[in-house]
Amino acid sequence: MDVQKENHTQNSSSENDSLNLSVQQRLFFIVLVATMGALAFGYDTGIISGALPYMTLPVSQGGLNLTPFTEGMVTSALTFGSAIGAFVSGYASDRFGRRITLRSLAVLFVAGALGTTIAPDVEIMVLMRFILGFAVGGGSSTVPVFIAEIAGPKRRAPLVSRNELMIVSGQLLAYIVSATMSLLLENPGMWRYMLSLAMIPGALLFIGTFFVPASPHWMVAEGRFNEARRIMRKLRENPREIKNEMAQMRQNARDARRGPPAKALLKEKWILRLVMLGCGMGIVAQFTGVNAFMYYTPIILKSTGLGTSASIAATIGNGVVSVIATFAGIRAISRFGRRPMLMAGLSVVIAMQLALGAVLVLMPSGIEQSLLSLGCILVFLFFMQMCISPVYWLLMSELFPMKVRGVLTGSAVAFQWICNATVALAFPPLLSQLGNYTFFIFAGINVGSLIFVAFMLPETRGKSLEEIETHMRAHFGEE
Repeated sequence: MDVQKENHTQNSSSENDSLNLSVQQRLFFIVLVATMGALAFGYDTGIISGALPYMTLPVSQGGLNLTPFTEGMVTSALTFGSAIGAFVSGYASDRFGRRITLRSLAVLFVAGALGTTIAPDVEIMVLMRFILGFAVGGGSSTVPVFIAEIAGPKRRAPLVSRNELMIVSGQLLAYIVSATMSLLLENPGMWRYMLSLAMIPGALLFIGTFFVPASPHWMVAEGRFNEARRIMRKLRENPREIKNEMAQMRQNARDARRGPPAKALLKEKWILRLVMLGCGMGIVAQFTGVNAFMYYTPIILKSTGLGTSASIAATIGNGVVSVIATFAGIRAISRFGRRPMLMAGLSVVIAMQLALGAVLVLMPSGIEQSLLSLGCILVFLFFMQMCISPVYWLLMSELFPMKVRGVLTGSAVAFQWICNATVALAFPPLLSQLGNYTFFIFAGINVGSLIFVAFMLPETRGKSLEEIETHMRAHFGEE
């Protein structure tokens, strides 16, 4: 009898392990498909740095004869398109669902990449970069929300953080492709090949959306309970999880139907405070100056006397460090709260900006200054990509209530793209006017960001999306 009981226990354990593996495999596949948008996001934002030198060549030599002004237009068109895409896609994902929105964005990824590849002149290139930016921005606001709603409370943090991993992997891939093509190909029109590769993740995203489920949270919000339950059976490990989450989602949906309509909800004080928090987090993420380092590391290092080739090679180092740091962040984000990670990351960011400013201002030019400067930049990027960027995208997926989650996430992410463009545009003039004292200014801004996080950001770790919504309503509600 005991032997039979033991065998039954072992068989049950084996069945549970098989079920768990199956659930993990399904979630892995869904996240892999969704983050093809993040891979395209990273590749599209990174590849332009390698393509621009060839695009500035005369038309007779295979370029587009870009001037400094049109070079800026080509570069910034993606950023402005991203801001609009993030906002519009947020509305579309609430109205039509996360999966349909991602499928539509995949079409734009492919169309934009193809358009930039065959663009005959600057005007078409700017238009196509804007369309590509629309897809990039839409993906940046929709992908984290889709993953968060698919993943469940236990797996939400590490799975949403894979979005950031794919972004930095796409950027690293772009840097490697640029360097490899520059070394191996002698065709000055190679920039078209660089840009054309962006079609691949867009095509994979489009195909993949036919093999992944819709968001069960969105299904429940639309009153499609049976379909949501069928999806949940494939994504959760036991009936208890399904029962608890479905109960929370249905209660949340009932409360939303009894509450004010979406337009009226957007005017409520606690929602407006949440939007301000989301926009404030965009300032925290972008005014670290991360894009100043990602875009202008060669310029910073050349000012120390380092050669051009070595300065460009250091950009690949940025990408490698970012990928390693994001892996570390995925592990850390499951163990630590959002607030402690942000505050630790900002503390190191401030220290590295002060150290970099001191090295550049106080030390004479030479190899020691170059190595110390690069060290400060790499430590900065490591803690930025481990502690700040993954937490930002995770918060964007979980801060806002279900009824208006898409549009509010889109609005907050759109503001983040505006901050991105502001830093990218302001850094060169600041560096020109203030020199290396610019890094002390960024350090001061980040002290303000640290205070903001310490006093304004509630902790969301360990809560379901419905529990977070209840917590936020209480935290930011009427006094």
